[in-house]
Amino acid sequence: MEYTIQRASAALGKPTADVDQKLWSGADEIEVTHFTWKDSGHRPRVRARVLWDDDWLAVRFEVDDRYVRAVAEKFNDSVCSDSCVEFFVAPSGDPTQDAYFNFEVNCGGTILLHCMPSTSNREAGHQGQSVSDADGATIRIAQTLPKIVEPELTEPTSWAVEYHVPWSLFGSYFGDVTPTAGTTWRANFYKCGDKTSHPHWGSWSPVDTPRPSFHQPAYFQPIHFA
Repeated sequence: MEYTIQRASAALGKPTADVDQKLWSGADEIEVTHFTWKDSGHRPRVRARVLWDDDWLAVRFEVDDRYVRAVAEKFNDSVCSDSCVEFFVAPSGDPTQDAYFNFEVNCGGTILLHCMPSTSNREAGHQGQSVSDADGATIRIAQTLPKIVEPELTEPTSWAVEYHVPWSLFGSYFGDVTPTAGTTWRANFYKCGDKTSHPHWGSWSPVDTPRPSFHQPAYFQPIHFA
């Protein structure tokens, strides 16, 4: 299992979350299909695509959902309780160098982002570091739903989020890791809704743990920069 991040055919400008945006037609698509934990039975269709250029890493999720909710308002609020999509990425192809960013974004476009320590550092007692508000503000984001979705939408609802992350943000927390063509990193993609009426937990790369746990870099898969 692996994914190739295509280079954008044009400069990555302001995200729009437009499902028909021509720029995204050149991006490879993956689906979140592994719902391995006991849940409510609600398992939405989730597609993700990623692009890159010299300045940005762009991530897009499209979700055919139901029981949609968003109440988190501020950067680094607990968005996993809402209808949420997540992209965890370690800027290294070496499985032993698995410090990573966990981009968690609810359907209203609110983000949680921490810099998580490598497995060896975590076992030594090191904790994750919250990305600062100022650094979080460098991420450009667009979404198709309002920021707050409450009460919960119980009818079938499709939504999308698109965000562009500057390479300088990775540099602030991991050093100079800006990729070039041929670079390999490791990542996983997720969908959750912990405190919706129908909680669920899905992943692209299957995670073999007794309980839902996305913070499992051992299950990240290679992603290659074309």
